[in-house]
Amino acid sequence: MSEVIKKKSTIEIEVGLNENNVPQEIKWTAEDGKVSQEEARAMLLALWDPRSKNTMKIDLWTTEMSVEEMKVFFHQTLLTMADTFEKATGEQAISEDLRDYCFHFAEKMNIMPES
Repeated sequence: MSEVIKKKSTIEIEVGLNENNVPQEIKWTAEDGKVSQEEARAMLLALWDPRSKNTMKIDLWTTEMSVEEMKVFFHQTLLTMADTFEKATGEQAISEDLRDYCFHFAEKMNIMPES
């Protein structure tokens, strides 16, 4: 039996497109997080569809997003995914494997964080 929803929160994502429907700007708002019309250059959104047991996703980046920024964005996203997966499943060993891969990714992309 699911819990009763007592509150709802809204996250808004606004994408400005050029004449070819290519993203030129991304802005997001989350009132509960006190975020209003914050600029972003890229986003990855994944939603789980329980009926089809499939991931629905939206991947967008603006023309202002540099390749170097994209490399760092993916590295940080992969690290976050490892943390989230461990928190959600308790699977520490495989989460550490993913973090090891993130280290390898950063080395290969030449984006190692400074110590």
